[in-house]
Amino acid sequence: MANMSIYHLNDLLAPATPPCISLFQPTHRWHPDNQQDPIRFRNLVTEVEGSLRQKHPTREIRSLMEPLRSLAADLEFWNHTRDGLAVFAGAERFQAYRLQRTVPELAIVADSFHVKPLLRFVQSADRYQVLCLSRGDATLYEGNRDVLDPVELESAGAEGTAEGAGSPPMPSVGPGGSFGGESAGRKPHTSDQKVKESHAERFFRAVDRAVLEQPSRPSGLPLVLVAVAENQDLFRRVSHNPALLADGVRIDPAALATDQLRTEVWQVVLPHYLARLSEIVDRFHAARAQYLASGDASDIAQAAIVSRVGTLLVEADRVVPGTVDAATGRVTFNELTEPGVDDLLDDLAELVLRKGGEVVVVPSDRMPTQSGAAAIFRF
Repeated sequence: MANMSIYHLNDLLAPATPPCISLFQPTHRWHPDNQQDPIRFRNLVTEVEGSLRQKHPTREIRSLMEPLRSLAADLEFWNHTRDGLAVFAGAERFQAYRLQRTVPELAIVADSFHVKPLLRFVQSADRYQVLCLSRGDATLYEGNRDVLDPVELESAGAEGTAEGAGSPPMPSVGPGGSFGGESAGRKPHTSDQKVKESHAERFFRAVDRAVLEQPSRPSGLPLVLVAVAENQDLFRRVSHNPALLADGVRIDPAALATDQLRTEVWQVVLPHYLARLSEIVDRFHAARAQYLASGDASDIAQAAIVSRVGTLLVEADRVVPGTVDAATGRVTFNELTEPGVDDLLDDLAELVLRKGGEVVVVPSDRMPTQSGAAAIFRF
């Protein structure tokens, strides 16, 4: 199962062959709360089937519903849920994403995929990835200031073993992550330390390739390395990952529980997080002085329509009731209780992303405007 990233979000925003099925629901990490999750999902699947029957033939419905029903019956999947679930299904795709933040329960059948519940999750500025590394094991995590979860590496395996990471043949790994089984066929003049260093370097290169190709490049998230000092130094010498932060956590990851790991890593991420927000806000103020930025929703919508918005800041946890006409850019303010009225900020974010702009979700105390939105224009 892939982790949701801006790469996947942009893919979902592209034109797709209808019907496009989008399912969202909050889920639970622990028993007994998670027992209700598959039941609620089956109810959403039934709702989707009813919508499909209004416009589509039975044969087409059967093929669309099959993977949804299989997921509903997958006990292993439902025993490992997180805080939210997003499922997208159609003639050309089926993908489920476990989310680290909750989403509203929703089932939509339309001509395009519904991505609004994901916008703030994917664009939140506090997200990061963590690589826990020893000389015989590598584990990847993704998190934010509140949670930290393991990430599956398709080519490296869930634990990032040397063989799975696509490296050359590796020696066996003994207890504690030390390399064993190296004596057979060894030349007498070759030192044990040099052999171990060579094998460690090959393993680290393989891990670096796997992390760069799968989660780092698609997500663009900062990467924090957790390892003892000698492994930090060796990995940094061989790594080609531009997302790897210069600062790391110089501790044996095996000595840290997950909550301790998150706390240690967040201390590394926090200065970079604050510096990034400060740089974007400074750019906004400088651009506004040259009439190349705005905090007015109507101005932002009009600029987004003609691809003028390069960067949009959206205030976290803020809802502005209203809609944007995707054809004209006209903004209408209303009440959420009115039919068809959604969050104006999410509408603006989706419009900017569809036009190739960047969206960054920031906390309220860092927003440079009172409107909940701030846009930096390209021209």
